[in-house]
Amino acid sequence: MRSAGRRLPAFRRVSAIDQVSDSLTLLNDRVIWLLDDTPLTRRLIGRYIDVWGYPDGRLEIRADGVALPCVPYDKLAEIDQGAVVQHKRLGHALQIAQAVEAQRDNRPASGTPSRTNRGAAVRKPKSLSDTRKPREATLDDWNAAVTGTHRNLAGSVLKTSRRDQKDSES
Repeated sequence: MRSAGRRLPAFRRVSAIDQVSDSLTLLNDRVIWLLDDTPLTRRLIGRYIDVWGYPDGRLEIRADGVALPCVPYDKLAEIDQGAVVQHKRLGHALQIAQAVEAQRDNRPASGTPSRTNRGAAVRKPKSLSDTRKPREATLDDWNAAVTGTHRNLAGSVLKTSRRDQKDSES
């Protein structure tokens, strides 16, 4: 939309982010950006660089006006349901991971803008009562996830001997 001859900017500077580490990584909004190993990025070690956000939701890492080649690694990645169905032996372990993910607070860090322009919901100021930060998961949470996903042995990936099945039938 145009208003009275003004054009909206094609991009906006989101924030100055952490320094580029010795391993050519930097952290922004719980996403680790892995920079390509080039002479240009090697010179940026220890410097602060910018993230530019575009209206379509794309983010771009830039230094001195140059877009840097990089790959995002999302620390809040989720288990795909297809992976649970596909892996016969890992199915139960993946279900446990999904149960723990359901308790995780997936909100972005508070200092970053909301991504409502690409369909994401507006962030709540506080986390829901039944969610917590990933590092706050306790042994009880893991035990509850294991017992909650392990319903019956017949449909489980765990193998039981025929003797155990005969004993349970009689």
